[in-house]
Amino acid sequence: MSVLTELRDNTMVITINRPEAGNALNGDVGRGLVEAFDAALADDAVRCIILTGAGEKIFCAGMDLKAFAAGEDIRPVGQALAKLASCPKPLIAAVNGHALAGGFELVLKADLVVVADGARFGIPEAKRGLVAAGGGTRLPRRIPLQVALEMGLTGEPISAARALELGLVNRVVPAAEVMDTAMQLAAAITANGPLAVQATKQLMWEEIGEDNAAHVGKVTAHVFQSEDAREGATAFAEKRAPVWKGR
Repeated sequence: MSVLTELRDNTMVITINRPEAGNALNGDVGRGLVEAFDAALADDAVRCIILTGAGEKIFCAGMDLKAFAAGEDIRPVGQALAKLASCPKPLIAAVNGHALAGGFELVLKADLVVVADGARFGIPEAKRGLVAAGGGTRLPRRIPLQVALEMGLTGEPISAARALELGLVNRVVPAAEVMDTAMQLAAAITANGPLAVQATKQLMWEEIGEDNAAHVGKVTAHVFQSEDAREGATAFAEKRAPVWKGR
């Protein structure tokens, strides 16, 4: 299965389970995440959710570009990102490795973030003729504009230590301690009143503004439908440099 779930006390652990593909997001993963979050939200026993990735090197490498290049329907990935963004229960990202592109955007949807000290974060979409429309373009809400622009325009990643310095993550720990630390945070959260916790989460997120997904979609639609977007994904799959046409 591409997404695994496990109930630990009052916490649901959801694991993206494609380590052989860098836990990349394809249609199956998108659907699996939506189903897992729906199940967690429907279960009153679940008072906190932890999202992590299988393996030891990569939390999530983002959208599966090979699937995109092959014309696979990736709309379930967008549905999964929307599901995380609207999740009323506390969400902790246990980032066991690199979180790039859509993987980083998953992390940005979390309330708390625990990350392995060797992990890196980035929005390299522009390197493939794409746009970080799942949340990456809204980074200026979270970090200084110049830093966000450098990440978005160059596509170069930042270290876990830099992410901590910028306030994007809560804890940086050795890789072997990521899940234990996430569970400790979950235990502290679930010891509190669930209604109070959910109301606090809602009000705090409202303070930084809601995502304007419709506007982002309008601005980026032509990019995702362009020849350059297909070329970027195809070049990735063929392990070569892309040849841009600007259309």
